[in-house]
Amino acid sequence: MKNYNRTIAILFCSLVCFALQAKNYVVTSPDGHLKATISDNERIEWSITHDGITVLAPSAISIQTTTGNWGTKTRIQKARRHNISETIPTVAYKRAVVNHQCNELVLECQGEFNLIIRAYNDGCAYRLVSKSRKQLTVVSECDEFAFVGNYKAFVPYVNDNRAGERYCFSFESYYDEQSLMDMYPDSLAITPLAVCLPNGLKAVVMETAVENYPGMFLYRNEGSPANTLQTEFAPLPLESVVGGFNRLNLMPTKRADYIALIQAKQALPWRLVLITTADTQLLETNTPYCLAPACRLTDTSWIKPGKVAWDWWNNWNIYGVDFLAGINTPTYKYYIDFASRQNLEYIIVDEGWSSKEDLLEYANDELSIPELVEYGKQRGVGVILWTTWRNLIKDLERNMKHYAQQGVKGFKVDFFDRDDQQVIRSSYEIAACAAKYHLLIDYHGLKPSGVQRAYPNVVNFEGVKGLENCKWEPRVGNGPLHDMPRYDVTIPYLRMLSGSLDYTPGAMHNALRHNFFGNNDNPMSMGTRVHQMAMYVIFEAPLQMLADCPTHYMENQECTDFISLIPTTFDETVPLAGEMGEYVAIARRKGNTWYVAAMNNWTARDLTIDLSHFLTSEANMDCFADGINAHREATDYKHTNGKVNPSMKLSVHLAPAGGWTAILHE
Repeated sequence: MKNYNRTIAILFCSLVCFALQAKNYVVTSPDGHLKATISDNERIEWSITHDGITVLAPSAISIQTTTGNWGTKTRIQKARRHNISETIPTVAYKRAVVNHQCNELVLECQGEFNLIIRAYNDGCAYRLVSKSRKQLTVVSECDEFAFVGNYKAFVPYVNDNRAGERYCFSFESYYDEQSLMDMYPDSLAITPLAVCLPNGLKAVVMETAVENYPGMFLYRNEGSPANTLQTEFAPLPLESVVGGFNRLNLMPTKRADYIALIQAKQALPWRLVLITTADTQLLETNTPYCLAPACRLTDTSWIKPGKVAWDWWNNWNIYGVDFLAGINTPTYKYYIDFASRQNLEYIIVDEGWSSKEDLLEYANDELSIPELVEYGKQRGVGVILWTTWRNLIKDLERNMKHYAQQGVKGFKVDFFDRDDQQVIRSSYEIAACAAKYHLLIDYHGLKPSGVQRAYPNVVNFEGVKGLENCKWEPRVGNGPLHDMPRYDVTIPYLRMLSGSLDYTPGAMHNALRHNFFGNNDNPMSMGTRVHQMAMYVIFEAPLQMLADCPTHYMENQECTDFISLIPTTFDETVPLAGEMGEYVAIARRKGNTWYVAAMNNWTARDLTIDLSHFLTSEANMDCFADGINAHREATDYKHTNGKVNPSMKLSVHLAPAGGWTAILHE
C-alpha cells in the first residue's frame, strides 16, 4: 500500500512538473520565411528567425502595473490561431487598396494581460491587451530587442532636449550610423531604427497603433546583454508650464512615477520588427499601416489632399511687386494667385497671424483671415492656418468650430515636442474634433504612429529633418556640417515607414557641397535642382509643400509646371532600385499616369530604369534630369520629351546629390 501511494505521489509530482514546464508557441508568416517563437520559461520572451537565420534572439516582453509584474514567471494558458486575409481601401495613401495578410497567435496568459503575435511576410509584431475590467496604472514597460551580433545600425537619437527635459523632443534626428555596441549608453533613440544583419537582411524596430499610451524610445543599457536594445517611455506629466522655444511649448515640470493610466480592456501599441532581404522592400511595405487602428470616419469624401504654396521657409521674400512683402493681406493674396495659376489646392498662413495665447485673437492688423479665405474661395484655393498645440487645445471645440465656419480648411499644429500619454491622447482628440468640422490636420513636433489611418484627415506629420534645416546649417571646412543628401536617401527607407512626412521640398536656389551655406532669409538646398524635384514623387506627403517663394517659382516656370502636375496620393507604388543611405528610385501610379523619380547622396552614379517593371503600354514621357554640368552648378538640368515603351531600359545619370524624375502618360 505504501509503495502504491508512493507511486501515485511520484506520478502526481511528475504531472505537476510537466504542467509547469516552459512551452514554445510558434507563428509563421504566410510565405513561410519568417517564424516568431514565444516562450514562457521564467519570463515571456519572443524571438524571430528568417529561413532559419536568427533575426531577433530571445527578448523579454514585460510590463509592470501597480498591482503586479506581468512577464516574469507568467504562464501561457491557452493559444488560439487566426489567418487574417482582407482588402483595405485607403484614404490619402501610397496605394488605393492594401491587401492585409498575416497569421495571428492569440495567447491567453496568467495575470493582467494577454499577448497577440502576428507574422507578416516582411515582419513580426506583438501587442499586449489588458484583461482588467477597470483602469490600470502602468508603472513601466520593459521590453527588449536582442540581436546576436554587433551589427551596424541607423540610429536617430534624441539630441535637442528642451531645457534638459529628457523626453521633450521634436522627433527630428539625423541618423548616426554605428555599431550597436558603439551606441551612446542610455541615450534615447526614436524609431524606426534599422539594424543591418548579415546577408543583406535588415531589421527595423518600430511601433504603431499608439493610442492613449506614450511613444516608445530605445536605448542601449550598459548593464544589459551586449547588442540588446531596451525600451523606455515618458512618465505621465502632472504639471506643466509655458516654455521652450519662444515660449511655444508646454513643458512638464512634474511627472508621475508611472507612464500611463490605461482603460479597461485596452490594447497597447504594436511592437513591430520589419525584416527585409532587400532595402527596396521597405519602400513598399504596408505592414505598419495594416497594424494601425482602422478608419473611424464613415464619410471621407471631404478629405482633399493636395499641394500648398507655403510662406515660412522663403521668409515671405517675394519681389517685383508694388506692395511691401510680409505677413499681410496683399502678400498672401499673391500666394493665393500663384496657387490658383498652378492649380495648387492650398496656401498656409504660418506663424504671426494670431495671438500666442488666444487663437481667436488676431495679432496683426495688416492681415485679415476672413478676407483671405473669401479671396481664396473665389480662386479655388483653400487656407490652412498654423497654430501651436498649447494654444489650440485651450478651447479646442470653440477654435475648430469658429474657423470651420469661416471657411478655413485646416490647421498645421506645431510644437508638441513630446509623445507622452497626454500628448498622444490629445492628438486623437484633435483629429476627431477636426473631422467633426471637416478640417485637415498637419502635425509638427510629433511623429506618426497610427492616428493617420484612424483619422485620415491627419494628412501629414513633420518629425523629420526637413528643408528648414538648410536655413541654419553651419559650415565646417569646405562643406556643411550635416550630410543632407545622404539623409534624403535614408528617410524613404526608415522615417516613411511610420507615415507621411512634411519635409517641405521645392527649393529653386540649389547648391553643392563647396558653395552651400545656411541663410535664413534667402535659403538654399543641398544638391541639384532635380534632386529637389524628385522629392515630390519619392516623399510621401498627402499635403505637400512648395517651400520656395512664388517669385522664384515663376522665374523657373517649367520646373514649377512639372512639380504642379505631381499628385500627392497614389493608386500604386513600385520600388525600382535603391540602398539605404545611398540612392532610391520609385515609380508611382495615379490613374493611367506614372510618376517616376530617383535621387542619390553625394556619390554620382548611373542607374538603369527598366520600364517593364511598371509600364504596360507606350507612353509619352516628360523628363527632368541633372544637366551635364550639375556637378559644378546645382541648378543645371535637362528637360526632354519623348515616347517610351515597356521594352525600354532608360540609362539615368545622377550627379552628386542629384536627381531624375519623369511623368509618363500611357
